Amino acid sequence: MSKRILLSHGGGGEETQSLIKDLFFKHFENDILLRMEDAASVVMQSHKLAFTTDSFTVSPLFFKGGNIGKLAIAGTVNDLAMMGARPKYLTCSFMIEEGFEFDKLEQIVISMRDEMAKSGVKIVAGDTKVIPRGGVDGLFINTAGIGEIMYEGISAHNLHAEDCIIVSHQVGNHGACILAQREEIELESDLQTDCASLWKPVEALIGAGVKIHALRDATRGGLSAVLNEWASTSHVCIEVEEAKIPVAKEVRGVCELLGFEPYEFANEGTMVIALPKAEAQRALDILKQFDETAKVAMIGTVSERFADKVVLHTPWGSERFLEPPKGELLPRIC
Repeated sequence: MSKRILLSHGGGGEETQSLIKDLFFKHFENDILLRMEDAASVVMQSHKLAFTTDSFTVSPLFFKGGNIGKLAIAGTVNDLAMMGARPKYLTCSFMIEEGFEFDKLEQIVISMRDEMAKSGVKIVAGDTKVIPRGGVDGLFINTAGIGEIMYEGISAHNLHAEDCIIVSHQVGNHGACILAQREEIELESDLQTDCASLWKPVEALIGAGVKIHALRDATRGGLSAVLNEWASTSHVCIEVEEAKIPVAKEVRGVCELLGFEPYEFANEGTMVIALPKAEAQRALDILKQFDETAKVAMIGTVSERFADKVVLHTPWGSERFLEPPKGELLPRIC
């Protein structure tokens, strides 16, 4: 019979200490964490910091290409990276349902360790709660992250006419992957989440001196949510060529089957970039060097035609407004 998490693992006593040392310390080991203080004491070289927090309740916990643990690390790292910040330190809290399998928990923790190695970030503080059966659905994770800002001025307020819009990867893969698995839709391909940490590609853009006006990871609400937020915040029009938006045929198939728009599907390793036209080709060349952003594409430009609107130019020569997502498209997508 497999080992399972008991209520006593969250009670603060011997079982709690065993869980912390035998699982979390084993895989998250670093000098700051192992001091076991009530708060982590860290050193930051930058005078300006980025600070973020997030919670993860995805269902199912394991999906093609990832799990809730990988998602938690990549999601937090990306929130920092989108502000031009080098991810440095994370905190992590686990809310575990009584009876959760220890082996599954360790698999999740190992994936977190592996994902942290890609950006060099460390978990330096955490907390564990065990909830009676039915109180949570298996496992919820909460994180906070802090990073050193390496490039200032990235903002949704910074878009200007003639800026170019770039998307770093195919859109909708994560949402389609989760939905297909949840609804038991059989696909003829191995469609996986795009879940990935994006600091390395962002760092390369910054290191090359590329001027960046805005960055955003297209998570809940997808590409549509990002573009509409930018248009309304900067009071500009964003014009997008639909034929240039990279969408996997499997994602299109899921959307056609269920009546969804691929541009509203969540992503977990895809960023949208707004930058001056003169910088676009250099940015594309840099991003194509990374596996996470090898399918990068320039999809549109910024204009002054319709303030606060996103215009989608179709392959048939017509155009329509790309409206922001409404309602709850896919609950518990991340």
